[in-house]
Amino acid sequence: MHPTFLPLVITLLCLLPVASAGEFDHFERKIRPLLSQHCYECHSSRAKTVHGGLKLDSASGLQKGGDSGEVINTKQPDASLLLETIHYEGDIQMPPTGKLPDAVIAELTAWVRSGAPFPPSTDTQVETEREIDIAAGRQFWSFQPVTEHSLPETIHNGWPQQRLDSFVLAAMEREGLSPSPPADKATLIRRLYFDVIGLPPTPEQVQEFVTNESPAAFEDEVDRLLQSPHYGEKWARMWLDKARYTDVTASWLYMAGQAHLYRDWVVQAFNDDMPYNDFVHRQLATDLMPETGPDDMAALGFLGLSPTYWKELKLPCEIIKVIVADEWEERVDAVSKTFLGLTVACARCHDHKFDPIRSEDYYALAGIFASTRLVERPVIPLDQFEPVRKARDEVAGLEAEIAKLKKSKDKDAQAEKIAALETQVRDIKAATPLYDTPMVNAVSEESMHVVRAGRTAQDGTRLDYRPEPQNLPLFVRGDPNRPGPEVPRKFPAVLSTQPRPFEHGSGRLELAQAITTDAASLAARVIVNRIWLAHFGQGIVSTPSNFGQQGSRPTHPELLDDLAARFIANGWSIKTLHREILLSATWQQSSAHDARKIETDPDNRWLSRMNRRRLDFEEWRDAMLLATGELDRTLGGPPLEVDAPDNRRRTLYGKVHRRDMSTTLQIHDFPDPTQHSPRRSSTTTALQGLYALNGPLLLTQSAALVNRLQQEAPDDTDAQIARAYWLLYSRAPTERERELGQQFLTGTHDEEPLSAWKQYAHVLLAANESAFVD
Repeated sequence: MHPTFLPLVITLLCLLPVASAGEFDHFERKIRPLLSQHCYECHSSRAKTVHGGLKLDSASGLQKGGDSGEVINTKQPDASLLLETIHYEGDIQMPPTGKLPDAVIAELTAWVRSGAPFPPSTDTQVETEREIDIAAGRQFWSFQPVTEHSLPETIHNGWPQQRLDSFVLAAMEREGLSPSPPADKATLIRRLYFDVIGLPPTPEQVQEFVTNESPAAFEDEVDRLLQSPHYGEKWARMWLDKARYTDVTASWLYMAGQAHLYRDWVVQAFNDDMPYNDFVHRQLATDLMPETGPDDMAALGFLGLSPTYWKELKLPCEIIKVIVADEWEERVDAVSKTFLGLTVACARCHDHKFDPIRSEDYYALAGIFASTRLVERPVIPLDQFEPVRKARDEVAGLEAEIAKLKKSKDKDAQAEKIAALETQVRDIKAATPLYDTPMVNAVSEESMHVVRAGRTAQDGTRLDYRPEPQNLPLFVRGDPNRPGPEVPRKFPAVLSTQPRPFEHGSGRLELAQAITTDAASLAARVIVNRIWLAHFGQGIVSTPSNFGQQGSRPTHPELLDDLAARFIANGWSIKTLHREILLSATWQQSSAHDARKIETDPDNRWLSRMNRRRLDFEEWRDAMLLATGELDRTLGGPPLEVDAPDNRRRTLYGKVHRRDMSTTLQIHDFPDPTQHSPRRSSTTTALQGLYALNGPLLLTQSAALVNRLQQEAPDDTDAQIARAYWLLYSRAPTERERELGQQFLTGTHDEEPLSAWKQYAHVLLAANESAFVD
């Protein structure tokens, strides 16, 4: 291949300082395999003859470039020589053996346009193939056993209120910082409500807490909110981001299952403070656990709602095999990132470039999911469901016949027959107990085999499901059409105390148990860090789904270890962890501006103040509905369209479409439900501003707020202004704010009083203070 193809990648390398771990992850999973397949034969350290002096298998090789010089235009990516050559638009056309497939060109083009991030070389020499030393790999910080640490010595010994405070304080003092004073009581109670249940307190709850002089007042509030049914709603959403939850999957996928039952199961699991290790086990293998029953089957939605890709069975099986292998990769990726904070899927095509994870480890896990089929399952025992299944099959046949008759040209002549069939359908349903039993998105112990439908590729493909589990061969360069040696299903070697193949069915239950036994220390660190991130807006590890070499190092390693060790010792109780964080002096600090601290520690890595937090869209919308008195607090049930005019339920219950997501959710940083989301992004865009100014939500809620104010404080503008501030901001207005409100509402203007009030309410709803919590 001509050197121009590789130099392009080199230029992309130049933007490395701004690349993220997620972009490197994408490079390892998608881009490097393409370069390996199409470029490395001529442009790598393993090439017999390096063409054009260009090597593309390392960051240093890319940065050095080749005889053709630079091929990436960082200022105008679309003008890059690399894109010109792979699009066959110039004199040089690469690869010379033929144009790349459109999908490959699109992937490389998107990579170039995103800045062509490429992981840096570990030394100044060109990288070569390395043999992974598993024993040495286990010495990495995140693979070490967690342990409780002795409290560090500190100067301000009277400040800590919980064990965690001592570790935070010691780090502060090392950096020449000191804690901020506690937040005032009104700020503290508002912060607490949003953090625990995702809703603001009512004005009465704020005032009651502020006037409560009991030393145990705050602790009592913490305990009460942790027992609220709305606690599970708040924290379930955090988990659903990781689980790539959706209510509606791809249009081509038949799905009668009620996806919301998984969402409701997660809510209840958090409310019950289900031990986290049990929480993990049930989501991966509750159907294989004798101690759980059919009513727990919804837990399998973590796997049962996995993304699936269209399989046109008229195509050759070689193509379908790649699509199926991509599905297995997605499940390995979601499970390993969610529960272990590791990017195991990067090892599909080659040994992991940075972490002690071999390709064999990837295929050992992929074999588990290759032995697991996505199905729908009832929430009653199978023996009770059997007559229901038969009745449903009979009804399906009758309904198909009815539909056929209705499409016939002489359907009027068939009216009597149609009516008889419809009566038969009703009779079957009425005579079948439990006919309307809910079905959940789950999995079964079946392996998928992609085989030819006939003798030749032109005969198409057949998907063959078998009850026996299967081991996968190691796919050479990730290509399922180039099988290598068979790999037994088992846990990654670096995490295994005694590596051994899984022996029971697909191995899902053994995998789940290994996560919380062999890898207990890592799994505990990962979930503790996720909870910490949600409370403070930043994790102790800032890459919450990457605890490997390319992830960040913990700012407070002893703190993370101490929290994780005690998390396990406390029975994997998430509520116990919440309680310690919320009662800590660290969490209760003020977020007030301090110029010296901001200059010394602009990112607040050392937590010498509390971070002001922007509300997620769900919290912002729910708080708005609560303030206007329109929030429906009913728990659970089927979803509603987020933008439906009559939808007054919490946003958690808004319908999530995997392939056609609500525009409202998209512009407000809602995570992509096609993939695991480590954390919410937070953007400020023109579209968000336009939504606040012109969107139907704020327009309708402005009118609702005015209606509430007129009912609660009729004919008293001053009281209405005060009430609005209490409802929206949990505080009284300042004197200046009162004056401005009075001037606008009672001053000389051309607006009708009701219209002026709606405009005023709209401004208050759209103000920054309604979207942030101190």
